[in-house]
Amino acid sequence: MSSNRIRSASVLTILSFAAAAAASAQSQGYETFRRETARALSAKGDKQTEDSNGGTARRSQTVEGDYHFISRKDSLDWANAKRLADKSSGFRVIVSLQDRHVWVISDEDTLLTAPAATAKGTLTASGWDARFKTPRGFRSVLDKSAHPIWQPPDWLYVETAEENNLHVRYIPQNGVIKASDGRRITVRDNVVGVIDDDGEFAAFPTNLHIIVGEDLFVPPMGTENRRVAGTLGKYKLNLGEGYMLHGTPDQNSIGQFATHGCVRLRDEDIEWLYENIPVGTKVYIY
Repeated sequence: MSSNRIRSASVLTILSFAAAAAASAQSQGYETFRRETARALSAKGDKQTEDSNGGTARRSQTVEGDYHFISRKDSLDWANAKRLADKSSGFRVIVSLQDRHVWVISDEDTLLTAPAATAKGTLTASGWDARFKTPRGFRSVLDKSAHPIWQPPDWLYVETAEENNLHVRYIPQNGVIKASDGRRITVRDNVVGVIDDDGEFAAFPTNLHIIVGEDLFVPPMGTENRRVAGTLGKYKLNLGEGYMLHGTPDQNSIGQFATHGCVRLRDEDIEWLYENIPVGTKVYIY
């Protein structure tokens, strides 16, 4: 196999750059409505946090003055989701996307308060009319796992191709696709590889992007080339529809608008969640 015809880029390396996206990417529209919403929701004042001698800690109800929304509808959606979270009771997880923070609360007791990285809110790669965001509202923990594996969605490959001026091509689950140098790319034993002129099959590294010439090839979902270890940290709590609470190898991203929709936490905090949050626990996101 000619090494000068194939270039590879580490998925993990590219993701680390994506995780460093600055908070300035957030839109600052509808300032007047934002201030009115903040005043309305904070009219009753802040709930007091009792000191450690009282034995009880409460989540602050303060509405920060630097919240940003992309539309009036976005502001209303936030207000409704926050109201739902404020009225919640029992054992639950509360996630504030704007504050980049997670609380675990049992009745009136706060058991965990942790900084987080939340969705960066920027537009996805071309071809997707959507933003990287986390849906607000009520969810629950569907399952949880240690040493989770991430299967990157298609937009990651499209985004990577755009950043590197490459064309996107999709590898079929069955059959072959011909590369620009004439060799055939196919899947054997659940691994993507190339068949050379002599008919020999050579597997691509499973943790690298597949780039031949000016083309970036997208592996079929479920193949070993579409399974990335380490990106989600040591633990994850699945909230459904691809959204998760999970760890990260990029601890510096915590506290930032940096994700593509999931909520990242520090190693010690996601470990606490994994060990103490049962499947079925209610999760309120605003």
